[in-house]
Amino acid sequence: MQTAAVIIESPFGIALRDLELAEPGASDVVVDVLHSGISTGTERLLWSGRMPPFPGLGYPLVPGYESVGIVTHAAPQSGRRVGETVFVPGARCFTEARCLFGATAGTLVAAGDRVIPVDPSLGAEAVLLALAATARHALAGGPLPDLIVGHGVLARLLARLAVADGGAPTVWETRPERRSGATGYQVLDPADDVRHDYRTICDVSGDSDLLDALVRRLAPGGEIVLAGFYAERLSFAFPPAFMKEARLRIAAQWQPDDLAAAARAVADGTLSLDGLLTHSAPATDAGTAYRTAFDDPACLKMVLDWS
Repeated sequence: MQTAAVIIESPFGIALRDLELAEPGASDVVVDVLHSGISTGTERLLWSGRMPPFPGLGYPLVPGYESVGIVTHAAPQSGRRVGETVFVPGARCFTEARCLFGATAGTLVAAGDRVIPVDPSLGAEAVLLALAATARHALAGGPLPDLIVGHGVLARLLARLAVADGGAPTVWETRPERRSGATGYQVLDPADDVRHDYRTICDVSGDSDLLDALVRRLAPGGEIVLAGFYAERLSFAFPPAFMKEARLRIAAQWQPDDLAAAARAVADGTLSLDGLLTHSAPATDAGTAYRTAFDDPACLKMVLDWS
């Protein structure tokens, strides 16, 4: 069994190739993918060769953890059924390439307990469930943030979840074209913000040089949550953090419970995904689509169409 898949062959070398698929096992499903999202965090680092040492890293690799499609085969122990629309948060089904994270392909073989049923009416918006789960995981470990750094898709989902829970966060964004689209919260250029008493700051910028600036904005005893992915070594000056008695928390990868909770929040209307998908391209134009996703600041989220 073969499928077309996006493959990063080397830094800056991306192509669409036919790859062999592993045979499905007794607990697996086969999914015909309709849409897959491009991550401007981890996938940008993989594409540029800047991803820090990470288990499973190497080239050639199939990226992606944001795919949605239709189950066309459900093994007896998979727990799924043919015809279901499911979200696939990654797969390890290719015999000729590494799978980090392995979901950007036309057909996938995945464990039935890894895929999440979704409402077909969501369409391409279902690719956002991994980022919604990431946002929920970042919020679950402490109080709601009163400052979120960045206004990309993950930051917008964080802000929407915080507002739904009764919060009213401030969001920092340095790029003017990214400051629109806020509902229930304000977006500021950090240079225009005079506050220095934030209790909880959630940084999703991925900027390794921001810690000192964020420490200065904390209230005494405040916390900085690192919810982005950082390619460079993080460091900060100790005396200001000591004087603030600052706390630092790292929000790691979402867990299955986060993904299920995010899917429920979308299904019951607690979390809106409106306005977050800004660009779409056929999978056959993957090379151009990836460059647009990474280089065009107007592109919040690029979706590849496999249909």
